[in-house]
Amino acid sequence: MHDLVIRGATVIDGTGGPGFAADIAVDGGLITVVGEVVASGRTEIDARGKLATPGFVDIHTHYDGQVSWDELLTPSSLHGVTTVVMGNCGVGFAPVKPQDRDWLINLMEGVEDIPGSVLAEGISWDWTTFPEYLDAIEQPRAIDFGAQVPHGALRTFVMGERGGDHESRPTADELAQMRVIIADAVRAGALGWSTSRTAVHKAADGSPTPSLTASREELLTMALGLKDAGDGVIDLISDFIDRPEEMAFVRAVAEASGRPVSVSITQAGADKDKWRALLEGLQQIGEETGVPIRGQVASRAIGVMLGWELSWHPFMSCPSYLEIADLPVPERLAQLRRPEVRDAILAQVPIEGAALHARLSQSFENQFILGSPVNYEPGPEYSIDAAAARAGVLPEALAYDHMTAGGLLYFPMLNYLEGNLDACAEMLEHPITIPALGDGGAHCGAISDASFPTTMLTLWGRDRVRGKLFPIEWLVKRQTADTAEALGLGDRGVIKPGYRADLNVIDFERLQAGDPFVAYDLPTGGRRLMQTAAGYEATIVAGEIVFREGEHTGALPGRLIRGSR
Repeated sequence: MHDLVIRGATVIDGTGGPGFAADIAVDGGLITVVGEVVASGRTEIDARGKLATPGFVDIHTHYDGQVSWDELLTPSSLHGVTTVVMGNCGVGFAPVKPQDRDWLINLMEGVEDIPGSVLAEGISWDWTTFPEYLDAIEQPRAIDFGAQVPHGALRTFVMGERGGDHESRPTADELAQMRVIIADAVRAGALGWSTSRTAVHKAADGSPTPSLTASREELLTMALGLKDAGDGVIDLISDFIDRPEEMAFVRAVAEASGRPVSVSITQAGADKDKWRALLEGLQQIGEETGVPIRGQVASRAIGVMLGWELSWHPFMSCPSYLEIADLPVPERLAQLRRPEVRDAILAQVPIEGAALHARLSQSFENQFILGSPVNYEPGPEYSIDAAAARAGVLPEALAYDHMTAGGLLYFPMLNYLEGNLDACAEMLEHPITIPALGDGGAHCGAISDASFPTTMLTLWGRDRVRGKLFPIEWLVKRQTADTAEALGLGDRGVIKPGYRADLNVIDFERLQAGDPFVAYDLPTGGRRLMQTAAGYEATIVAGEIVFREGEHTGALPGRLIRGSR
């Protein structure tokens, strides 16, 4: 008798090959049979008419703090994800000295929009070094999780207050310490090292992320730490303002370390085609150095949700709104429903100097009512401007009233400069890219992108009407075998005997990301955007069913991943 048998599924095995009808048997946490299974299972799933896929591997999340208190690692686990990797963008919580804990919270709060009070209350802080951090978080969870060494934490750990001073440079002794710490962390199980070189990343107090102005010598030293350990990957985010200089850096760390490098790529700014040049340059570096270079890309536009309870909305800097902005949510909403408050806010403009706020208050042609189910590729006819014109009202009035009724607005900022997702399609097809950037656990008051894995299948494999679709087999491979391989996790991402039994049973006709909503379920009652999904009949980790129809079964087979596989 097998531990688990999935019967009659259409198997999409993660290799990209055509789907096929088969049973799947699981024993001891591994797949043992793919084909006809004669013996019974202690547990059986009738998957006739359903898809069986590998569990999704999400390589770009920020559960560094949440892993201390959330055994389910939601919302990622609700979207078929069975492995998450945190420690991206150069931010995280280890290594750390006690006196620097508040600074790391300040950094994470600013860069990733995770409330500082939530982190202060929820993190256990049972560690100083990175190996101790791994030991502290090595507790059963619903899904597997791995961690990378964040540059910001490492720099502060070695340099103290000077770590955040962009005029300071580490001494030779400090550089030597950084190299040893990274090597020791990777030997203990860290999956790599991450750094941020974007001016967008700022701490809650407005100071730039510590790694923004790090010298090439410092960056090469850290890369050499990976070489010393003989394992690990490098994760980089950059503005590429000085494109030749940044490309030279990527080449230098690849050559020095010999370790794989991934770089976040989006369509942003005035140069809507810059991302193409970046991918071409990265591909050339990979070909010339023989080191795998990958671009992390999103499966849809990266956009913010707007609402009265969220971090952003079109009226956030109007004087009359600022008068009530600090009230508890119920009282604030009650005030916003008063006609005189509504009239006052609608009659005002944002305060001077609030450029982003002004953009939100004036660009209603680029903001959309979410709809249900969410339309992630809305045309101009779905904009606030267009809807207001049809209703014969002002766009700001329509936006105000929609939010007051409990609705959210959608403001796509990246990957949507041409009003469609054609750039995303081209990015996803590029030979060196991997789907990522969902930021699970982060941007609690603005973004709900941990649902990217569900979007990959529904939008690109079934629902898109404004452009091309992709074969479901290819879409599954992209976020299973391909993402696993990028992190060196060769034991998962494919449905074959001997591979880890991380699986999804999916009713593809019903598969759908739910409507984003505001939940107050973080420590201290902290707020976050949440998004569930329908159609995942079962999510299986190491052979145990962890979710049935989105409900946790109580099983916690997920474990900390230590090193490549």
